[in-house]
Amino acid sequence: MASQHNDGGAKTRVALASVFAAVFLTGSKVAVGVLTGSLGILSEALHSGLDLVAAVITYFSVRVSDIPADDDHHYGHGKVENLSAFIETLLLLVTCAWIIYEAAHRLITGRVMIEVTPWSYIVVAVSVIVDFTRSRALMKAARTHNSQALEADALHFSTDIWSSGVVFLGLVCANFGWFFADAVAAFLVALIVLFVSYRLGRRSVEVLLDKAPGDIVPSVSRIAAATPGILRYHDVRARNAGADVFIDLCIHVAPHCTIAEAHGIAEELERRITAAIPRCTVHIHEEPEDA
Repeated sequence: MASQHNDGGAKTRVALASVFAAVFLTGSKVAVGVLTGSLGILSEALHSGLDLVAAVITYFSVRVSDIPADDDHHYGHGKVENLSAFIETLLLLVTCAWIIYEAAHRLITGRVMIEVTPWSYIVVAVSVIVDFTRSRALMKAARTHNSQALEADALHFSTDIWSSGVVFLGLVCANFGWFFADAVAAFLVALIVLFVSYRLGRRSVEVLLDKAPGDIVPSVSRIAAATPGILRYHDVRARNAGADVFIDLCIHVAPHCTIAEAHGIAEELERRITAAIPRCTVHIHEEPEDA
């Protein structure tokens, strides 16, 4: 329990730092985008604005996800993180719709003139540095604490790195008089966001629908096969809920085993599984093997 509490505190601090980073990036991009009229930078500002909303959602979700199970939530609150990731996917799709609409409108109407200033390059360069730093910190924390919400936030910031690079290229082209490149860059930003949205949305929906995590069942099967006293095993099932994993399986022991001996074999199997898979809850059903 103490370890889980420490995990929650670490995740909360990382998520809160991302909120402050998103506030800084959104404000600076809005200011420069309005001053220069760059759709690329304004689309980046909207992207960062939705990143800010996503970061706030992540912050609250990681605070709730580690609350222990209670009378109304027997499996804990871990799926709050997966729901958070799904909501962030919807926010990314809203970003795409707005960017594509504005880019198409400017190309059709011919309103592609923008003013490129040194601040245009500075805000994009700073954005790449901040996004790179935050995405690495978030991904490291996500892997350490098995947090899909933090991973979703990391994908938001890593997407900003690529989209900022596209916008930077659009600004360079505009500086040489190819103003349409800014709107084209916005289209490319939308494509990048769509790709990340698909990946993020698919994973969060899979967890919400209790799809078996691909690496858990083979690991449990290998451990069960190597545990002394287990003659056969079957019905290995697993599902994620935030950072937690719930595992069920049935094992067969020798028919002459006493209840205490069968329980001891099951306890040994549970010890091995929990040592190999962090934050997992294991339910084992013992049956006597037919003579």
